[in-house]
Amino acid sequence: MTDSPAAFTVKSPVPLDFGKAVTDTSRPGVFVIDITFPHGQAVNIQEISFKNYYTAFLMVRMMMRDPSQEGSPKWFTCLRNHRLMRNPHTEQGSQDYYSLYRQQMLTAPDGVTLVRLILRQPSLAWLNFTLEEIKIHPYPSEQDSERAVPGWLSHLTPGDQPDLQDLPDPETVSSSLQQMWALTEVMQTHQTAAPIGRFDVDGCYDVTLLSYT
Repeated sequence: MTDSPAAFTVKSPVPLDFGKAVTDTSRPGVFVIDITFPHGQAVNIQEISFKNYYTAFLMVRMMMRDPSQEGSPKWFTCLRNHRLMRNPHTEQGSQDYYSLYRQQMLTAPDGVTLVRLILRQPSLAWLNFTLEEIKIHPYPSEQDSERAVPGWLSHLTPGDQPDLQDLPDPETVSSSLQQMWALTEVMQTHQTAAPIGRFDVDGCYDVTLLSYT
């Protein structure tokens, strides 16, 4: 994921009422949010992140342009009925943060010119539902990957390399560690589990019973 999200414009949610008028007592169960990029540019998407607000299910459709083919962009369904709330009638997941990655998409989100988020909430328990704090992170290109490597790291000269002459031989160190590990295993194997009794006689310690090992 790149450090900075892509620039885009989020349009106001449009309700889908399927031909029925929306009144105070009935609200639409589906909203559509369109996201457009400036100057009609095409973006390769790595991640879409957002904060949920009482949306139960999410579908993601994208208009994509194939640079290898001529013609107008085409619509693709990239995510279908993705669950955001375990139960539409309860609070769980209603205001959580979510991230959708390109690996989850049914179609690779490359050359995207428009993102359409289709929000669905079948429960009548909530007056409103939407998505907030939407961010789209573009897929890093090869130039971005090269730019992620610090310049000073790629221009080290032989004189800048650390001097390893005074360090012990790695094979010798490895052999010593293996011997220590084996010795530890042997000690644990022969360690007795029987408890050691107290060296006392009539409630007092007898010095003659104590010895050094």
